[in-house]
Amino acid sequence: LGDLYKRQTYCDYDNNPTNSETYGRLYNWYTVDDSRGLCPEGWHVPSDNEYTVLTDFLGDWEIAGGKMKEEGLEHWNSTNTGATNESGFTGLPAGYRQNDTGTNTNMGYYGYFWSSSESNSWNAWYRYLSFNTSSVSRYDDYKQQGFSIRCLKD
Repeated sequence: LGDLYKRQTYCDYDNNPTNSETYGRLYNWYTVDDSRGLCPEGWHVPSDNEYTVLTDFLGDWEIAGGKMKEEGLEHWNSTNTGATNESGFTGLPAGYRQNDTGTNTNMGYYGYFWSSSESNSWNAWYRYLSFNTSSVSRYDDYKQQGFSIRCLKD
């Protein structure tokens, strides 16, 4: 891949900084892998395995998403199924930025959170929260996609 894709990059949803004040910025995966570090000292982006440990602790993937989502409908669209934020994760539906078009989509409906783990040379693992289910899903996608990032204390 060219250096363009590997640069530490982020964006505001719809290029509007006000969105980032609420939802945070959207980052490509190369930002996660950058040696300069995205997280403050003493923190790191969770690995795929660390996300699995969290979802297992919360009772398995089928109910963990509800325990990871912010309660209510202030930021999530109706129905925000199963949302209790019991974990304190306070997942928000920041949507994502598409790698091929630069289009932002799904704010209010879905939250996508990068892990620090690659699935192959083109893709990396992430977790996905949805407005209409209490589950948390695990997928991989192109590293150029713009997703949210959470930092975990070392």
